Amino acid sequence: MLAVISGIIAAPANAAELDDVTQLVVSVAPTWDSKSGLLQCFERKGGQWRAAFPPWPVLYGKNGLAWGRGALTGNGSGPPPKHEKDGRAPAGVFRLGTIYTYDSALPPGANYPFHTVTKADAWIDDVTSPDYNRHVVIDDPANPPAWFEKQKMRHNDFAYRWLVEIRHNADPPVPGAGSAIFFHIRRGPQRPSAGCTTMAESDLVKLICWLRADAHPHYVLLPRDEYRSRSQAWGLPSNAELTGNAELGTRNSETAKKSGVPALAE
Repeated sequence: MLAVISGIIAAPANAAELDDVTQLVVSVAPTWDSKSGLLQCFERKGGQWRAAFPPWPVLYGKNGLAWGRGALTGNGSGPPPKHEKDGRAPAGVFRLGTIYTYDSALPPGANYPFHTVTKADAWIDDVTSPDYNRHVVIDDPANPPAWFEKQKMRHNDFAYRWLVEIRHNADPPVPGAGSAIFFHIRRGPQRPSAGCTTMAESDLVKLICWLRADAHPHYVLLPRDEYRSRSQAWGLPSNAELTGNAELGTRNSETAKKSGVPALAE
């Protein structure tokens, strides 16, 4: 028997329902086919979005981005919508769910819902399974079902020490629309993922320590042109706010030069 672990926070249906969101993680890719970009965290105070940290480099899917299924999404532009094993990171606005970790506790200073991954945990990517794109726990890991080996979560793989759930295709999952999308540790500064957003471990730990469930954190991932055309309607940080003041804009450009990827907004 499987125990299905549900996510946190109900999915918003439209932009107005993002009004209670006070933490946004924003990444703007140069194009739909970009494999890398920058990510920056924003807090909303007094109705205005303000940068919490300077941006840092991230990697996307090896084939770029495609529209995903989340809190807010688009259509009619870019490649075909995200689907299983397409090598693209889902674009749109997504709730952040549970943090999954090999550790028994989050880093010092963190305060967010988490689950310690054991030998009984799996994430289902089999499109024929009724538990597709869900976290499940099996009863007896000493005698696992035949499918478990390929879908277990405990690999003792450094890249999966911290997994922050990006709730793409989650409410409810549609078979074949993509599964197991997370923030996690990158495997190298030039190695894109199969569809997740990855970064250096120090940056991921900083993100984890910043997140708060009562701020209803969401992740925004869009190509630059899509971000510019949708940011006002969706209530996202404006293009000017993406670079912040002149000092932050300078740091943004310097970070881009060092990382070899373009700034969030030019």
